[in-house]
Amino acid sequence: MSDKSHDGGCFCGAVKLTVTGDPAAMGYCHCESCRHWSAGPINAFTLWPPDSVKVTQGADNIGTYAKTDNSHRKWCKSCGGHLFTDHPGMGLIDVYAAVIPTLPFTPGVHVFYEETVLRIHDGVVKQKDVPAEMGGSGVELPE
Repeated sequence: MSDKSHDGGCFCGAVKLTVTGDPAAMGYCHCESCRHWSAGPINAFTLWPPDSVKVTQGADNIGTYAKTDNSHRKWCKSCGGHLFTDHPGMGLIDVYAAVIPTLPFTPGVHVFYEETVLRIHDGVVKQKDVPAEMGGSGVELPE
């Protein structure tokens, strides 16, 4: 694991965070929940062990919404900027790639590609849901 750290934060700067080490995974999520939450066709994710993510400023300014037990979405109460999603079942935190601009984003997978509304031809593996090692079917789909 790398000891490199990257700083990030919300749209207005009221909430700041640091990620340290290497993400467990990076990629794109195409699920309906991520699309609706992000107001975009895909969500660029970086998954981190919880001890690698530290809120360094504005923790009391973070709101939480959990539509399901699988995803506890976090945002800044001042600007509404999305920050990260805690995935307790996976034991990982998805810090949105756009929130940590100095992290070299290297996507390794597209998840929930069966639900996509935007076809992407980039040569990166497309999963029906999530990889088998993360509890999914592991079924790959064509581009």
